[in-house]
Amino acid sequence: MRARTLLAVAPLLVAPPGGCGEAAGPPPVPPPADVNPAPRAEVRTGGTLRWPLPEFPVQWNVNHADGSRSAVGTVVRAVLPVLMRADARAVAHPVPEYLLSARVTRLRPRQVVTYRLNPAARWSDGRRLGVADFAAQARALSGADPRFRVATVTGYRQIARVEAGTAPGEVRVVFARPYADWRGLFSPLYPASRTAAPDAFNRAWTNRIPVTAGPFRVARIDRMQQTVTLVRDSAWWGRPARLDRIVFRALDGAALPGAFAADEIDLIDVGTDAAALRRAAAAPSAAVRRAAGPDWRHLTLNAARPALADVRVRRAVFAALDRTALVRADLAGLDWPVRPLGNHFVVPGRPGYRDNAPPYDPAAARRLLDAAGWRLHGRHRTRGGRTLVLRFVLPAGVPGAKPEAELTRAMLRNVGIGVDVRIVPVADLFDRYVAPGAFDIVPFTWLGTAFPASALRSAFARPSGGGLLQNYARHGTAAIDRAMDRAASAAGDPRRARALLDKADRLLWREATVLPLYQRPQIVVVRRGLANLGANGFSEPAYEDIGFTRP
Repeated sequence: MRARTLLAVAPLLVAPPGGCGEAAGPPPVPPPADVNPAPRAEVRTGGTLRWPLPEFPVQWNVNHADGSRSAVGTVVRAVLPVLMRADARAVAHPVPEYLLSARVTRLRPRQVVTYRLNPAARWSDGRRLGVADFAAQARALSGADPRFRVATVTGYRQIARVEAGTAPGEVRVVFARPYADWRGLFSPLYPASRTAAPDAFNRAWTNRIPVTAGPFRVARIDRMQQTVTLVRDSAWWGRPARLDRIVFRALDGAALPGAFAADEIDLIDVGTDAAALRRAAAAPSAAVRRAAGPDWRHLTLNAARPALADVRVRRAVFAALDRTALVRADLAGLDWPVRPLGNHFVVPGRPGYRDNAPPYDPAAARRLLDAAGWRLHGRHRTRGGRTLVLRFVLPAGVPGAKPEAELTRAMLRNVGIGVDVRIVPVADLFDRYVAPGAFDIVPFTWLGTAFPASALRSAFARPSGGGLLQNYARHGTAAIDRAMDRAASAAGDPRRARALLDKADRLLWREATVLPLYQRPQIVVVRRGLANLGANGFSEPAYEDIGFTRP
């Protein structure tokens, strides 16, 4: 399962869909964040946090194509510089342990962002954070050199140069054209010593995290036990971490409720698994945290497959699926609002959200399929001797995933489209099926950020010579690219940026490659007393403040 949780881009996560049984009465409106906030004085010093991961990564460079995963982001943000941290309102602020300030110091003729680094900030190899680190990351992620196997170039490809400022510790980033989401760049920041050359960028972070600069350091990466142990870093110049250590452990999703009930882990993101929620919440020391965040579940259609290359067939699939029924089934038993998501960039409750989704219309789906030459013969449609059957790939062992696929199959059968459900190992889903394109339909969740215009560009931009990036639908248009780029460039004009993003969203609905289903609930069951961590919403945790409150 993949996710990208960084501010630079949106991520991937295969999220388990729902369980059964619905709560009576209208569900409450989820808060923007639910983390049991506590002042440091109320958080005791010491203790171990046992934090499960959805997988055990090999590549720990989150900017690498193979490192763009939620597990990587979760770990490295404890040990690497996070220059800007978003609050629950999705507003990013400089992290003072790394930045004294960060601001746009010029807009014309070129936008310039000036960073003033904290002089105490040092890498674990003794070097100070500096202009070389910014320059190396900008160059690697620019897309100019294909030897760097990057997950995204968004934002970095707009950088014209990185240079030292006029004062010690100043870094000036000069953009070739305005870039509104500059706060999402360089978080986390990687050291130039291990990223400047393609070989280092691609290999130096394989099965290891060689250099750190955070409140924690790596004590051990154990591939046999699939654990990563972090300990408080005595060289950290900021407020000392409250916890002695964090032990990350890769666990199968089906094993999480039992592990929490057996007091083996301290938190569990239940996703949309109502049965897991019930079991974990029943533990004597459990507390349930809920928040509405930027993450959203969807179906991706592979437009490179023969049947789906025709936009009329893709639009027919969209029209044939009753998203309200799918959402109701997935969210049953969670006491969460049943509301289909109508936008590819913005979730409900955020500025600029507009529902641009076409209506559920099986009759229109049948007309589109007729126009595309797929004629109904018996239960299925055929054309030129071929039967219209789509391969729906889903991960094994994810509670509720198969019922979601079966419901999709029943809806598409209603318009004459066959669906072949293929269940594959969770660990193989992206590497062996999604990335190579061995699917017609696949469900997963994009993990959003505070920067929707730039975060999702790699998911929707036209595939080019630089590869797919994260556009697993394998399709895009110049008009969508222009709208996204203009939205990201609308520095200082949020209204115009939202209008351009809305235009890009409407164009995406016309191309019918990614079908949004719903804003994924953030429902996290935690050990009672865990503070400053839980259902984070749009906010990001300060790892040094995480801990357990005093009894």
